[in-house]
Amino acid sequence: MLRPILVLFAVLTLLTGLVYPMVVTGVGRLFFAEAANGSLVMQNGTAVGSSLIGQSFQEPKYFWGRLSATSPMPNNGAGSSGSNLGPTNPALMDAVRARIEALKAADPGNSLPIPVDLVTASGSGLDPHISPAAALYQIARVSQARHIDPVKLRQTVLAHVEPPQWGIFGEARVNVLLLNLDLDRAQ
Repeated sequence: MLRPILVLFAVLTLLTGLVYPMVVTGVGRLFFAEAANGSLVMQNGTAVGSSLIGQSFQEPKYFWGRLSATSPMPNNGAGSSGSNLGPTNPALMDAVRARIEALKAADPGNSLPIPVDLVTASGSGLDPHISPAAALYQIARVSQARHIDPVKLRQTVLAHVEPPQWGIFGEARVNVLLLNLDLDRAQ
């Protein structure tokens, strides 16, 4: 009775621990090479980020992305998680108030309503995208910091708007890293 159990254990260990991961990795690299290799964004031969993982931008000349709730540091790809704070949790309310104050301090003349995705974290804590409204909200600050005509900057933002996945899933979005890199290249 022990021998069939051990053989089954060995066969299943090889199949699920070695063969299956190798097949899935091979298929991924063959058919989805960019995604399987991390969707890295390259600049001058150096990886500067991933188009699938958000990055923290704090300087006024950059568009700011969503907050990250990952630990022990923001945008930690190994620690993907939301904050699990409910809408009435005081810690969430404090974080939202702090982000609102930071946005107002960075652009005191902006009277537009602040889009919710600029003051809350995404479910994964790694979202690289913001809504077009969140990007458009930041145009005055970024154009002033970069000395760019706001109309031209608006056109650049609108050129970076990605439609919903396959035209039906999700919302239109702007990849913050790609937008900021495009602005850096233009200057």
